[in-house]
Amino acid sequence: MSKKIAIIGLGYVGLPLAVEFAKKFKVTGYDISSSRIDELQKGHDSTLELSDENLLSVQDNLKYTNKVDEIKDCNVYIVTVPTPIDKANRPNLNPLLEASRNVGSVMSNNDIIIYESTVYPGVTEDVCVPELEKVSGLKFNQNFFCGYSPERVNPGDKVNTLSKIKKITSGSTPETAEEIDKLYQAIITAGTFKASSIKVAEAAKVIENTQRDLNIALINELSIIFGRLNLDTLDVLEAAGSKWNFLPFRPGLVGGHCIGVDPYYLTHAAEQVRYNPQVILAGRRINDNMAFYLAKKVIHKMTVNGIDLKESTVGVMGVTFKENCPDIRNSKILDIIDELRNWGINVIVHDPWADPQELKNKYGIKVEMINSKNQVDALIVAVGHDEYRSKSAEELKSYCKGSHPVIADVKSIYKIKDLTDQGFSVFRL
Repeated sequence: MSKKIAIIGLGYVGLPLAVEFAKKFKVTGYDISSSRIDELQKGHDSTLELSDENLLSVQDNLKYTNKVDEIKDCNVYIVTVPTPIDKANRPNLNPLLEASRNVGSVMSNNDIIIYESTVYPGVTEDVCVPELEKVSGLKFNQNFFCGYSPERVNPGDKVNTLSKIKKITSGSTPETAEEIDKLYQAIITAGTFKASSIKVAEAAKVIENTQRDLNIALINELSIIFGRLNLDTLDVLEAAGSKWNFLPFRPGLVGGHCIGVDPYYLTHAAEQVRYNPQVILAGRRINDNMAFYLAKKVIHKMTVNGIDLKESTVGVMGVTFKENCPDIRNSKILDIIDELRNWGINVIVHDPWADPQELKNKYGIKVEMINSKNQVDALIVAVGHDEYRSKSAEELKSYCKGSHPVIADVKSIYKIKDLTDQGFSVFRL
């Protein structure tokens, strides 16, 4: 039987997957957002993960819809919807449940449903499968089969793209696992790794980002310690990095759709089996508080420099969660802005990548220019966009009032001497 694939969710994960599969198979991309479908039908991807040319190259094999009935002729369904956390840092599985119900309403005998969304071990079989069975009336591993193949997309990365990253695969039966593995082998040039079970694959995904989160938390804590010891963190890390096995992590704000979220899925699973995770949550506390730490350090430097906080303006350069990417999901820079405003400071925000309308609608933030005609008392260069890396210390100084402004170089993209030569009081993590 020939494969007809439906991709459920056309965001940063789903759309690149749909395009890759469309090079080999007939694909229908489904998304609940009518505006997203409209832009894709016009041949444009606002996430900038794919060029207009990429979309045009597969237009004969890939169609888009927000109507569930239009995916009922497919026999493979791949779910790539978001799995966020709520305000209490608990997993929010509502998008996944809704996607499962939608698939259940159109699936048929012998169909395969594959999940790529990040979850804790057991979600696919214990949470999603019952929804599929209830809505479809079909029996798991008799009338339909499931798999889990976690996404490994790195937004904004044009080098380590989907096909170049090894893919974990798994299936609910040995035969299904083999079929799913071969399906992904058709598009993943880096190869696949067939996990021994769906739960193993789920666990492997959730610890990838937990490990990275903890490594960054360690470096962030070291940054706080070195700050009190009047040592520059980057100087220390470069010295330590001269040893072959020292891991090259850097301090920073941990936001985005994965690293700042996935560890909470793992800790939720741990608590369900009556284990209180300590190291993972300690790392989360450190990383979640770095934005407030940074804001307070900037405020302290402004106060030392005699800047009246109530009459001051801080310019924040960059608001996306990472460089050269329009994604603002879970960006910790938003916490910096909130903290500064809580102190009565006027904040203006600039970002050449972020969607101004999205920032305004979701967060009430207006994108403005920061330049010699719209000067500020302090600068926070929060994201290492190429547009910011190319700026000189002299140009940055022209954006500022007074002879001794404050600058926070969050990503350490400038030389400290160049900044101090311009009269800046410098802070960096």
